[in-house]
Amino acid sequence: EGFDVFMMTPDKDFAQLVSDKIRMYRPGRGGNPPTVWGPDEVRERYGLEDPLQVIDLLGLMGDSADNIPGVPGVGEKTAIKFLQAYGSMEGLYNNLDLLKGKMKEKVEANRELAFLSRELATIVLDIPFDENFEDMAMSAPDGAALAPLLEELEFRTLSRRLLGDAATSSAAPAATATAAPAATASGDDSDGQLSMFDAAMEVAPSVSTLSSLDESKVDYTLVDTPDGWAELAKTLADAGRFAFDTETTGLDAMAADLVGMSFSHKSGVASYVPVDTDTWQEIRAVFKPLLESSDSTVVGQNLKYDGKIMARHGVDLTRARLEDTMVAHYLLEPDQPHGMDALAQSFLGYQCIPITALLGKKGKNQKSMADLPPAEVVNYACEDADITLQLAEVLLPKLAESQLETLYRDVEMPLLSVLMHMELQGVALDTDHLSAFSAELATQLEALQASIQTHAGTPFNVDSPKQLGDVLFDHLEIPAKVKKTKTGQYPTSEAVLSKLRDAHPIVSEVLEYRKLKKLRSTYVEPLPALIHPDTGRVHTTYMQVVAATGRLSSKDPNLQNIPIRTPQGREIRKAFVPSSADRVLVAADYSQVELRIAAAMSGERGLIEAFQQGEDIHAATAAKVFGVGLDEVTRDQRSQAKAVNFGILYGQGAFGLAETLGIPRQEAKGIIEAYHAQFSGLQAFTQDCVAKAREEGRATTLMGRHRPLPDISSNNAVVRAFAERNAVNTPIQGSAADIIKVAMIDVAKALEGMDSELIMQVHDELVVDAAVHELDKVKQLLVTCMEQAAKLEVPLEVEVSHGQTWLEAH
Repeated sequence: EGFDVFMMTPDKDFAQLVSDKIRMYRPGRGGNPPTVWGPDEVRERYGLEDPLQVIDLLGLMGDSADNIPGVPGVGEKTAIKFLQAYGSMEGLYNNLDLLKGKMKEKVEANRELAFLSRELATIVLDIPFDENFEDMAMSAPDGAALAPLLEELEFRTLSRRLLGDAATSSAAPAATATAAPAATASGDDSDGQLSMFDAAMEVAPSVSTLSSLDESKVDYTLVDTPDGWAELAKTLADAGRFAFDTETTGLDAMAADLVGMSFSHKSGVASYVPVDTDTWQEIRAVFKPLLESSDSTVVGQNLKYDGKIMARHGVDLTRARLEDTMVAHYLLEPDQPHGMDALAQSFLGYQCIPITALLGKKGKNQKSMADLPPAEVVNYACEDADITLQLAEVLLPKLAESQLETLYRDVEMPLLSVLMHMELQGVALDTDHLSAFSAELATQLEALQASIQTHAGTPFNVDSPKQLGDVLFDHLEIPAKVKKTKTGQYPTSEAVLSKLRDAHPIVSEVLEYRKLKKLRSTYVEPLPALIHPDTGRVHTTYMQVVAATGRLSSKDPNLQNIPIRTPQGREIRKAFVPSSADRVLVAADYSQVELRIAAAMSGERGLIEAFQQGEDIHAATAAKVFGVGLDEVTRDQRSQAKAVNFGILYGQGAFGLAETLGIPRQEAKGIIEAYHAQFSGLQAFTQDCVAKAREEGRATTLMGRHRPLPDISSNNAVVRAFAERNAVNTPIQGSAADIIKVAMIDVAKALEGMDSELIMQVHDELVVDAAVHELDKVKQLLVTCMEQAAKLEVPLEVEVSHGQTWLEAH
């Protein structure tokens, strides 16, 4: 269309799209002004001839933020050197003979991973876009209407930026280490705010209203003597409630060493206790009774991390009463960042000391906290504890105001201790099985690759999207409505190829090849590397404050994404085993929990009665929708009913259902209409969810969890439809999340004093590493705790089994 386009993002991935007409507008960070990247800036930053080479750069160096693995051992500098020498990844791999030593081995051994990484790093451009540009024309804001609204909402900084001197109020800078009303929202822990209303995207530098550390207004002290430790411990014990934070050598709580502890019992007052191997035993003897006392209230920001660090150093924080500002804010504003820097800016008007001020920028030259003299760490460490305490004073009262205090105290905080224990416990892996399975996959991949080459009739790199596209659409001339992207490549994504599966045998084989390759590179090969050298187990990290619905997720490894529907995917679960030969894994899984919740919340009698009578819910649905007897329902009819049962709950229309079932859209429309006719209560419920969300601006679960939905009344139909789906999804999925969290707390409590341990939570499933002599008791308590986690008109049903592997137990 000839527009001058700005992409407002700090994400380096988008540099691949930069051209004379498309530039990156990178928000300022850490007080630095924003910058604009055009082709020249990208070339200067990376030393490459063409911004498109950024795709190859990311393929080689990887990007941990986007889970792009890259080539192990190849960093940014090495990747740039390769591209400067050889132009592209193809050029590099065509000249492997010119490489030497270990680097040649690494690059050669990870060819497949490199090309997969490049594919993952490539931003997909071939998407439908039907919007009218005229509707997007920017106009000046209506100052008269905007001013009172911004004043009412206390958007003072935004008001000044939009209205200048016409702003009706201004935000007073927050005094150092004192709480102030939230004046700005922060999109990232360190990003500045930018006006979105400048027509030319030339944002004028804003005058910061954030205060920062003023040493004359705080009392931050270094405590490094036995008398000082004893005096501080007594002061904290007398106070009863204090903020606590750890300084460590890294972000991995299972590997990092403790460098120091900071405490704050009063705003503006904090102490830092440095720790080393010579002093820790004596320091622990002083502070362990305090930190493990049931009379102590320990306030933290991401306490799960600090708790794991302390547990590994012989102190159990879960014995004290715990408060966590990160968890509190997650309940208040689940869609916003929860890092301390962002919270301090938003709620205290305060700019925290950046970690780079102590350690330097990320990279091989960055220091460790252990490298610094304690005197250089004092202000940073004390500020963390001080600001955490102040945030607690602001955020915790807001929980009560928002009717979230019960959910916080009875569910999220007890759950934090459960998750901490599960992460410390870890899960055992059968590495021999993974090794054998990796070799099996390698054989399958080699055979698939050979077959693909045969079908193609010409040699080509199957891992190259460009070469694959040329083979499929130019050489084999597979009929498809596809156009080359601006990079000169045909689209070969899974979504594109899935629709062409029947057009040529090569397509199915390419899809299978990619699936197996992803399985091998994402799970089979990385899993053994995650085994902790001391425990011999994998210690996943459960992310409690990420999903806005309340669902838990996990990383290192991501247990939720381990595939289960394919035979190869199930082999991954076979690698998860009990911690010893005299134990078994017990898995307990909710049966159709979200559909049961939907039936209960909607009051739809047809579904409620089917569940109460223990019927096969999908067969019962099919019988009603297709007008046949329950014993006459075919397998296809049951499959269609199952798709409708789950799809309609989350706003799936005729088009989506037709895609899912592979049937004509008109037939899908008829199935949906028949479903609504039979289950009108469910349709009314989904409509009520949207109407209530539009009225209240949020969706709410059975246990009172809120999810703000500011776009529910958007004029943009696409944006509004997404919010409407969330208005229906959140009450159901969020309620399921709340229920399993309660079940986890109850199961963990029931297991106290036993030899069996709760070790995993995945979707609607709990897994226990059980002693054989406790097997029957474990099974019974799992069923009891999970089925009694919530009282609904529809009974919750739990299926439980056990085995020598996670697969056997599922």
